[in-house]
Amino acid sequence: MYKLTEKLVDLTPYDPIQGDYKIRLDANESFIETSDDVTAKALKGVSLNRYPDPYAKRLIKAYSDFYGIDPDSVTAGNGSDELISIITACFLKKNERVLTLAPDFSMYFFYSNLYELNVRVMKKEKDLTVNVDKVIETVKNENIRAVIFSNPCNPTSLGLDKDDVIKLITSVDALVILDEAYMDFWKGLKEQSLIKDTEKYDNLIVLRTCSKALGMAGIRLGFAVSNSVITEKLRAAKSPYNVNVLTQNIAEYLISDIEKMNSRIEACRTALGELDKGLCERNFKFFETIYPSVTNFLFIKTSRAKEIFEFLLSKSIAVRLMGNYLRITAGSSEENMELLKALSSFPSN
Repeated sequence: MYKLTEKLVDLTPYDPIQGDYKIRLDANESFIETSDDVTAKALKGVSLNRYPDPYAKRLIKAYSDFYGIDPDSVTAGNGSDELISIITACFLKKNERVLTLAPDFSMYFFYSNLYELNVRVMKKEKDLTVNVDKVIETVKNENIRAVIFSNPCNPTSLGLDKDDVIKLITSVDALVILDEAYMDFWKGLKEQSLIKDTEKYDNLIVLRTCSKALGMAGIRLGFAVSNSVITEKLRAAKSPYNVNVLTQNIAEYLISDIEKMNSRIEACRTALGELDKGLCERNFKFFETIYPSVTNFLFIKTSRAKEIFEFLLSKSIAVRLMGNYLRITAGSSEENMELLKALSSFPSN
């Protein structure tokens, strides 16, 4: 009789919020929709009977032009999830140690565990910041072969300064997998991304997604940026036709309009500012801490998180419940106002 492997016995499918809610602020998607005519233009002349370009050369060229990076450093994936899966499966051996942080994106632990790595989860500081010196010490003392984390962080909305990230990269022999899914939203006095610096380091992979700032969650597209050695092996390890022709054409068409892409990103930043300001002005007593965000969402600590979550669902507004925290994506101005209106009617005691 066939028996499932031990690692699959207790495995359950990913279960996002189900239901037809009027306002969806739970998945950190962009609220900006793509018009039907744009989609039609992007797909004009697509041959569905032919395999797509296995290296997505035109798409990668458009993406590289947008960010000002070398196309030879970029690998396209079927969402950044596929790239995380490939990296954890192929760049590490069974039982080798990988370090993840908590709280952080759950898929890091999921894929590392699935591919039978020895996962070390390190809790962040009480204020949810990352102590880089502690991370470096742990990597060195515990024979960690890879470190994977998001910057800015999902779900905390906090950013780790670029100098600290570089300190980590240059202080360890381990592979550093830096997920910059939300980096486009971080607007400050200096550039915080390392996407243009990957060739300087032999142990760095930067992950990016088109699901957030670029507003393409529906087509599942991500990128890995690294030095030439790692990029060559990533391209060798991935499936030959991993990014379908529809995704390639739509993304190439949209990303090529650099001005429109930048305006979308700025609109999301503006929306976050509106939501943050609205919450601060109303000073809801049931919110204990609203963390300073450099993403497109707010992370909020509250002992009444489950009550608020269920109350908002009753108003057809979906947000993300995470224990004693809520993660709320910034929506359109109208959606933000509906959320604020609903929260204003939530019983304060």
